[in-house]
Amino acid sequence: MMMDNISMITVFSFYPKFLLDLLSSSHVISYNGCLVQAFVMFSFACSDLSILSVMAYDRYLAICRPLHYHRFMNKLRLSQLVCFSWLTPFSILAIIITLTSRLTLCSDKIQRLYCVNWVIVLLACPSNNTTVHSIVAYFTILVYVFHGLLIVLSYMYLVRTCQGSMENRKKFMQTCVPHLICLLTFVSTLVFDVMYMRFGSKNIATSLQNFISIEYLIIPPIMNPLIYGFKLTKVRNKILFYLNINSKYSQ
Repeated sequence: MMMDNISMITVFSFYPKFLLDLLSSSHVISYNGCLVQAFVMFSFACSDLSILSVMAYDRYLAICRPLHYHRFMNKLRLSQLVCFSWLTPFSILAIIITLTSRLTLCSDKIQRLYCVNWVIVLLACPSNNTTVHSIVAYFTILVYVFHGLLIVLSYMYLVRTCQGSMENRKKFMQTCVPHLICLLTFVSTLVFDVMYMRFGSKNIATSLQNFISIEYLIIPPIMNPLIYGFKLTKVRNKILFYLNINSKYSQ
């Protein structure tokens, strides 16, 4: 539920302005508005990744350390993890956006459908010193590499633990597989967007560039409710019912 709320907030920071641009002949956003959009979108994206790592840790405790679960995952620890998931990305992105706001820009045209901090930095004049930006960027990468390592280690222990027990395999399929699919969907779309933003060619069709830039705003918010909803018996039966009806009509 928390992941869906984050996805909705991230999407809400993009679509209202996008719809206004469709109805307007002038596609303009203020500098402050651009900075706010960049902050909201990527702070919530980073929060999503933080929450996914907390969920991986929670599943590790539930399956690998069930007798100690309530001792480790008490109300205080849960509150600390939730605060960490929200405050860490917000603090890092606030520093990054503050540094970006001090840059002098030599251009005012962004070649994307929405504002991204890296694209704003590329508009800065060569006279700007971006050393601090680079240091904070590398620190941010290290923080989320650590998140990724935590998730990988958690699933390594989960897979090893579940191999010897049918009950644990059932728990893994019910709780871990949906989380893993959501994780892979989110990370793959986000990494693809970041890699294209940094190293992608500008010679491809504009429509394809636009789709690449908004894919992580479309695919995870659609996939997450379907994946977690499919776990619920009533939702799953409804989906299977409509699939059977469509297959009969197609025949």
